[in-house]
Amino acid sequence: MKKLISVLFLIHTSVVFSQDLTSKNGEPILPQAKNWAIGIDATRLIKDATFNFVSSSQAITGKYFKDATTAYRVSARIGINNWTTNERVIDRLAATSTVVAYPAAQPTKQNTWSRNATAFGLSFGVEKRRGNTRLQGIYGVEGGVYLSTLNDKFTYGNALNANPSNPVTITVDDAMSSKQFGYANNIDTLPKIQGVQGAARVIERKNGVGLSIGARVFIGAEFFVLPKMSIGGEFGWGAAITTSGKTTTTLESIGASNIQGNTAPSVKRTTLDGGNENATRIDTDNASILGGASASLRLNLYF
Repeated sequence: MKKLISVLFLIHTSVVFSQDLTSKNGEPILPQAKNWAIGIDATRLIKDATFNFVSSSQAITGKYFKDATTAYRVSARIGINNWTTNERVIDRLAATSTVVAYPAAQPTKQNTWSRNATAFGLSFGVEKRRGNTRLQGIYGVEGGVYLSTLNDKFTYGNALNANPSNPVTITVDDAMSSKQFGYANNIDTLPKIQGVQGAARVIERKNGVGLSIGARVFIGAEFFVLPKMSIGGEFGWGAAITTSGKTTTTLESIGASNIQGNTAPSVKRTTLDGGNENATRIDTDNASILGGASASLRLNLYF
């Protein structure tokens, strides 16, 4: 019995790893000149199906074969994303009323958090391959550019009122959150505003434009499990320069000024400038000029 199992295993192995480079129908197993290809990130399919905007790995990748051993690689990403979170909060003016209409619900108003994110990326490279079997070695160079933006806007149902006799001030009800992004950090309890009374709340937050430019060399392998279908992985080593523009935050608050004797409180908006970031990275990567130190696993389809 054991001998029979061993024989069957050897037969199966010889079939799977056969060096015959055509299918039973005479179709070539390996890519040929003028073939096109698309690649799918198999690690993402294995791990999860979530969408993470800040990941630069979510690109459409393709190849065009100049000949059987040379291919041009192109990756592109165009992302325009908008999210809106709405929350109901107590109507603060109505809450000061002495009229109690039990068991009616308390009057509410709506706060809204809108997030807009964009991503544009493009890379180009040349890939060479070696090997005369189903197992093909690949190597080459590529470079590219990546742009991104991220902006938040907030609208509040309760308009601020600086009238001392009937004020509407900022409370913890104005602090927003979402299941996808967590806390919005839209309340500043210690704002850098002269003469401010209490906290300030964010009206708009612009994170500036992010720009990355990079280039890499790579090496890897593909195994053709079916005609014109392979599983492959690659490592790379490259450099990238990343910069992000200055952030700006527009805040709304209540405060007073002593200029020209004007001490009455009022509602005003203030725009605060933030910092920016610059980085240079030289590291191993995962099949992206902007990636981290890990290997990739890709499903490649040729036609």
